[in-house]
Amino acid sequence: MTETMPAGSGRRRLAAHCRRITEAPSFGMGVFIVILINAGLMGAETYSGLAASQGRLLQLAEDGCLVLFTLEMVLRIGSYADRPKAFFRDPWNLFDLLIVASAFLPFLRSNTTMLRLLRLARVLRTARFLPHLRILLLAVGRSLPGTASFLFVGALVVYVYAMVGWVCFAHSDPQHYGSIGRAALTLFLLTTLDGLTDAVRAGLEISRFSIVYYASYALLASFVLVNVLIGVVLNSLDEAREMEEAEARARERAERDLDPADEVRERIAAARLALDDLEASLDLARSASPAAPGPREEPPGGPEAGSGPERSPERQLESAV
Repeated sequence: MTETMPAGSGRRRLAAHCRRITEAPSFGMGVFIVILINAGLMGAETYSGLAASQGRLLQLAEDGCLVLFTLEMVLRIGSYADRPKAFFRDPWNLFDLLIVASAFLPFLRSNTTMLRLLRLARVLRTARFLPHLRILLLAVGRSLPGTASFLFVGALVVYVYAMVGWVCFAHSDPQHYGSIGRAALTLFLLTTLDGLTDAVRAGLEISRFSIVYYASYALLASFVLVNVLIGVVLNSLDEAREMEEAEARARERAERDLDPADEVRERIAAARLALDDLEASLDLARSASPAAPGPREEPPGGPEAGSGPERSPERQLESAV
């Protein structure tokens, strides 16, 4: 009797084999090195003399990197053969697939500028193999809403101070405060405190109260707002780290958990093994039991006088009753 292969067992074996390859540290290190080589090739192409003399060699090296990236993507897709939907839930998988697949699109390969930009995007894939960089990029993305609020408040502060500067210094210093645009640009540059000393000296020649204007702006824009921005980024960094750890734990649980159909099949297989073991133990007990005894003489006093194993089960039952 031939055993039938369960449905999907081939996909599970393929996924397990590909997963062993992609999760190996040497695989990630190899892909990381290929990404760095691809970045080095892009830098070498910026030298016109080298590109003219070794253009063919550089193109072959680029094609080799593309072949390795394609092979890597095939292995990563194969590692999700038993659960294809999980592949598209990971944003890094979608990013890698988009970058690699775009290299084979005809209208992109014919556009040199777009092709170079896509090749440059491959360098960003290093974040996949650097957990700290991945957390940092995630933190930057999560800090965008808070950063937008900060930019709005900062623009409001710059606008108010630019209007005050135009009113106070437009006639005396038209080069820096001649219009609202010039005043806003001047104050934006002063946010880094670069040139603040020269601005204060020029303001003191106009009015002694200009020190209040520059001191309050430096305190509000350079210290308060910048520290608020740093706080937003640090808070987003902590949230990103917690999200990364939670996703890692969720992936571990997902890998350990079985599909309901797989779980039923596992239980059926375990029950079959238990029945086989029970049947084997019964066969062993039958083969080890002694042969049936021949005719024997009844003990004195009749059949009821016998006891122990010499009495038949029927006699023992009658005696018990």
